[in-house]
Amino acid sequence: MNVAGLTIKVVRKDIKNLHLGVYPPAGWVRVAAPLVISDEVVRLAVIDKLAWIRLQRSKFEQQARQSEREMAAGESHYVFGRRCRLRVHEVEGAPRVAARGVASLDLFVRAGASPAQRAAVLDRWYREQLKAVAAPMFRAWQDRLGVQPSAWGVKRMKTKWGSCTPASRRVWLNSELAKKPVECIEYIVVHDLLHLVEPTHGERFVALMNRHLPRWAATQKRLNAAPLGHEEWTF
Repeated sequence: MNVAGLTIKVVRKDIKNLHLGVYPPAGWVRVAAPLVISDEVVRLAVIDKLAWIRLQRSKFEQQARQSEREMAAGESHYVFGRRCRLRVHEVEGAPRVAARGVASLDLFVRAGASPAQRAAVLDRWYREQLKAVAAPMFRAWQDRLGVQPSAWGVKRMKTKWGSCTPASRRVWLNSELAKKPVECIEYIVVHDLLHLVEPTHGERFVALMNRHLPRWAATQKRLNAAPLGHEEWTF
Protein backbone atom coordinates (compact mmCIF):
# COMPACT_ATOMS: atom_id res chain seq x y z
CA MET A 1 0.00 0.00 0.00
CA ASN A 2 1.24 3.51 -0.83
CA VAL A 3 0.12 6.48 1.26
CA ALA A 4 1.46 10.01 0.71
CA GLY A 5 4.59 8.65 -0.95
CA LEU A 6 5.24 6.09 1.79
CA THR A 7 5.28 2.35 1.17
CA ILE A 8 3.23 0.66 3.87
CA LYS A 9 3.58 -3.04 4.64
CA VAL A 10 0.13 -4.33 5.63
CA VAL A 11 -0.11 -7.67 7.43
CA ARG A 12 -3.56 -9.17 8.00
CA LYS A 13 -4.02 -11.00 11.29
CA ASP A 14 -6.78 -12.46 13.43
CA ILE A 15 -6.64 -9.56 15.88
CA LYS A 16 -9.13 -7.03 17.23
CA ASN A 17 -7.24 -3.76 16.83
CA LEU A 18 -5.01 -2.16 14.22
CA HIS A 19 -1.34 -1.71 15.17
CA LEU A 20 1.01 0.66 13.34
CA GLY A 21 4.78 0.73 13.80
CA VAL A 22 7.86 2.41 12.33
CA TYR A 23 11.01 0.30 12.37
CA PRO A 24 14.78 0.71 11.91
CA PRO A 25 17.00 1.25 10.17
CA ALA A 26 15.25 3.31 7.48
CA GLY A 27 11.88 3.88 9.12
CA TRP A 28 9.87 1.13 7.42
CA VAL A 29 6.16 1.40 8.17
CA ARG A 30 4.21 -1.73 9.05
CA VAL A 31 0.53 -2.10 9.87
CA ALA A 32 -0.94 -5.19 11.50
CA ALA A 33 -4.62 -5.03 10.61
CA PRO A 34 -7.63 -7.15 11.61
CA LEU A 35 -8.95 -9.45 8.90
CA VAL A 36 -12.33 -7.76 8.89
CA ILE A 37 -11.38 -4.15 8.11
CA SER A 38 -11.02 -2.76 4.60
CA ASP A 39 -7.94 -1.32 2.90
CA GLU A 40 -9.61 2.08 3.01
CA VAL A 41 -9.88 1.95 6.79
CA VAL A 42 -6.19 1.03 6.97
CA ARG A 43 -5.33 3.90 4.63
CA LEU A 44 -7.27 6.40 6.75
CA ALA A 45 -5.55 5.15 9.90
CA VAL A 46 -2.14 5.71 8.29
CA ILE A 47 -3.14 9.19 7.12
CA ASP A 48 -4.24 10.03 10.66
CA LYS A 49 -0.75 9.09 11.92
CA LEU A 50 1.30 10.68 9.12
CA ALA A 51 2.82 13.39 11.31
CA TRP A 52 3.91 10.83 13.91
CA ILE A 53 5.26 8.48 11.22
CA ARG A 54 7.38 11.24 9.69
CA LEU A 55 8.73 12.21 13.11
CA GLN A 56 9.81 8.62 13.80
CA ARG A 57 11.42 8.30 10.36
CA SER A 58 13.32 11.52 10.95
CA LYS A 59 14.70 10.14 14.21
CA PHE A 60 15.97 7.00 12.44
CA GLU A 61 17.63 9.12 9.73
CA GLN A 62 19.55 11.06 12.38
CA GLN A 63 20.53 7.98 14.38
CA ALA A 64 24.11 6.72 14.39
CA ARG A 65 24.64 3.60 12.31
CA GLN A 66 27.54 1.17 12.10
CA SER A 67 29.20 0.48 8.79
CA GLU A 68 29.04 -3.06 7.44
CA ARG A 69 31.07 -5.42 9.60
CA GLU A 70 33.82 -7.36 7.79
CA MET A 71 34.93 -9.19 10.95
CA ALA A 72 38.45 -7.83 10.52
CA ALA A 73 40.93 -6.98 13.26
CA GLY A 74 40.51 -3.45 14.54
CA GLU A 75 36.77 -3.20 13.96
CA SER A 76 34.48 -1.87 16.68
CA HIS A 77 31.80 -4.17 18.08
CA TYR A 78 29.40 -3.43 20.92
CA VAL A 79 29.01 -5.69 23.95
CA PHE A 80 26.31 -4.67 26.46
CA GLY A 81 26.67 -1.06 25.42
CA ARG A 82 30.48 -1.00 25.52
CA ARG A 83 32.47 -0.36 22.39
CA CYS A 84 35.11 -3.06 21.99
CA ARG A 85 37.97 -3.45 19.55
CA LEU A 86 37.99 -6.78 17.69
CA ARG A 87 41.16 -8.84 17.63
CA VAL A 88 41.28 -11.87 15.34
CA HIS A 89 43.44 -14.91 16.07
CA GLU A 90 43.90 -17.85 13.69
CA VAL A 91 44.02 -21.11 15.64
CA GLU A 92 43.78 -24.86 15.08
CA GLY A 93 41.18 -25.52 17.78
CA ALA A 94 37.45 -24.86 17.94
CA PRO A 95 36.32 -21.32 17.12
CA ARG A 96 35.49 -19.19 20.16
CA VAL A 97 35.20 -15.64 21.45
CA ALA A 98 36.66 -14.14 24.61
CA ALA A 99 36.12 -10.68 26.07
CA ARG A 100 39.36 -9.19 27.37
CA GLY A 101 38.75 -6.46 29.92
CA VAL A 102 36.12 -3.92 28.92
CA ALA A 103 37.52 -2.77 25.59
CA SER A 104 38.76 -5.81 23.66
CA LEU A 105 37.01 -8.74 22.00
CA ASP A 106 39.14 -11.70 20.91
CA LEU A 107 37.82 -13.85 18.07
CA PHE A 108 39.57 -17.21 17.61
CA VAL A 109 38.93 -18.83 14.22
CA ARG A 110 40.62 -21.25 11.89
CA ALA A 111 42.90 -19.93 9.16
CA GLY A 112 40.98 -18.91 6.07
CA ALA A 113 37.64 -18.47 7.85
CA SER A 114 35.39 -16.23 5.77
CA PRO A 115 33.73 -13.07 7.15
CA ALA A 116 30.43 -14.99 7.25
CA GLN A 117 32.00 -17.82 9.25
CA ARG A 118 33.60 -15.35 11.64
CA ALA A 119 30.26 -13.58 12.03
CA ALA A 120 28.52 -16.87 12.83
CA VAL A 121 30.99 -17.56 15.65
CA LEU A 122 30.47 -14.09 17.08
CA ASP A 123 26.68 -14.36 16.76
CA ARG A 124 26.65 -17.62 18.73
CA TRP A 125 28.72 -15.96 21.43
CA TYR A 126 26.37 -12.97 21.58
CA ARG A 127 23.41 -15.31 22.09
CA GLU A 128 25.17 -17.15 24.90
CA GLN A 129 26.06 -13.87 26.63
CA LEU A 130 22.51 -12.55 26.35
CA LYS A 131 21.07 -15.77 27.79
CA ALA A 132 23.50 -15.61 30.72
CA VAL A 133 22.52 -12.02 31.53
CA ALA A 134 18.79 -12.44 30.93
CA ALA A 135 18.30 -15.67 32.93
CA PRO A 136 18.56 -14.09 36.42
CA MET A 137 16.42 -11.19 35.22
CA PHE A 138 13.66 -13.56 34.18
CA ARG A 139 13.83 -15.41 37.50
CA ALA A 140 13.67 -12.21 39.54
CA TRP A 141 10.92 -10.53 37.55
CA GLN A 142 8.77 -13.65 37.25
CA ASP A 143 8.64 -13.79 41.04
CA ARG A 144 8.07 -10.07 41.39
CA LEU A 145 5.29 -9.91 38.80
CA GLY A 146 3.75 -13.25 39.69
CA VAL A 147 3.89 -14.57 36.14
CA GLN A 148 5.37 -17.68 34.56
CA PRO A 149 6.15 -17.85 30.83
CA SER A 150 6.01 -21.30 29.27
CA ALA A 151 9.49 -20.69 27.87
CA TRP A 152 11.82 -17.91 26.80
CA GLY A 153 14.60 -17.82 24.25
CA VAL A 154 16.89 -15.73 22.08
CA LYS A 155 16.72 -15.36 18.32
CA ARG A 156 17.39 -12.81 15.59
CA MET A 157 14.32 -10.64 15.10
CA LYS A 158 13.77 -8.20 12.25
CA THR A 159 11.41 -5.61 13.72
CA LYS A 160 11.25 -6.02 17.50
CA TRP A 161 13.58 -6.05 20.48
CA GLY A 162 11.43 -8.73 22.04
CA SER A 163 8.06 -10.41 21.76
CA CYS A 164 5.50 -12.13 23.95
CA THR A 165 2.64 -14.28 22.73
CA PRO A 166 0.08 -14.38 25.56
CA ALA A 167 -1.70 -17.41 24.08
CA SER A 168 1.41 -19.61 24.20
CA ARG A 169 3.03 -17.60 27.03
CA ARG A 170 6.35 -17.69 25.17
CA VAL A 171 8.84 -14.81 25.28
CA TRP A 172 11.58 -14.13 22.73
CA LEU A 173 14.49 -11.69 23.02
CA ASN A 174 16.24 -10.24 19.99
CA SER A 175 19.86 -11.45 19.95
CA GLU A 176 20.92 -7.88 19.06
CA LEU A 177 20.15 -6.93 22.67
CA ALA A 178 23.54 -8.42 23.60
CA LYS A 179 25.03 -5.27 22.08
CA LYS A 180 22.88 -2.90 24.16
CA PRO A 181 23.24 -1.67 27.77
CA VAL A 182 22.09 -4.13 30.44
CA GLU A 183 19.29 -1.85 31.65
CA CYS A 184 17.83 -1.98 28.13
CA ILE A 185 17.70 -5.78 28.35
CA GLU A 186 15.90 -5.58 31.69
CA TYR A 187 13.40 -3.13 30.21
CA ILE A 188 12.53 -5.59 27.42
CA VAL A 189 12.28 -8.50 29.88
CA VAL A 190 9.86 -6.57 32.10
CA HIS A 191 7.92 -5.21 29.13
CA ASP A 192 7.34 -8.66 27.66
CA LEU A 193 6.58 -10.39 30.96
CA LEU A 194 3.96 -7.74 31.70
CA HIS A 195 2.20 -8.74 28.50
CA LEU A 196 1.31 -11.93 30.35
CA VAL A 197 -0.65 -9.65 32.71
CA GLU A 198 -1.91 -7.12 30.15
CA PRO A 199 -1.66 -8.07 26.45
CA THR A 200 -2.26 -4.56 25.06
CA HIS A 201 -0.25 -1.33 25.31
CA GLY A 202 -3.18 0.55 26.84
CA GLU A 203 -3.39 2.65 30.00
CA ARG A 204 -3.26 -0.38 32.31
CA PHE A 205 -0.05 -1.60 30.69
CA VAL A 206 1.59 1.84 30.98
CA ALA A 207 0.53 2.05 34.63
CA LEU A 208 2.11 -1.35 35.31
CA MET A 209 5.35 -0.28 33.63
CA ASN A 210 5.38 2.94 35.67
CA ARG A 211 4.85 1.00 38.89
CA HIS A 212 7.45 -1.69 38.36
CA LEU A 213 10.08 0.13 36.27
CA PRO A 214 9.63 3.90 36.83
CA ARG A 215 12.47 4.89 34.48
CA TRP A 216 11.34 2.67 31.62
CA ALA A 217 10.59 5.58 29.26
CA ALA A 218 14.13 6.94 29.61
CA THR A 219 15.56 3.46 29.06
CA GLN A 220 13.37 3.02 25.99
CA LYS A 221 14.78 6.24 24.56
CA ARG A 222 18.33 5.07 25.27
CA LEU A 223 17.67 1.78 23.52
CA ASN A 224 16.20 3.48 20.48
CA ALA A 225 19.12 5.94 20.36
CA ALA A 226 21.79 3.21 20.38
CA PRO A 227 23.77 2.74 17.13
CA LEU A 228 21.90 0.70 14.55
CA GLY A 229 23.38 -2.21 12.67
CA HIS A 230 24.32 -1.73 9.03
CA GLU A 231 21.80 -4.17 7.63
CA GLU A 232 18.63 -3.20 5.82
CA TRP A 233 15.83 -4.94 7.66
CA THR A 234 12.81 -6.24 5.81
CA PHE A 235 9.49 -7.69 6.90
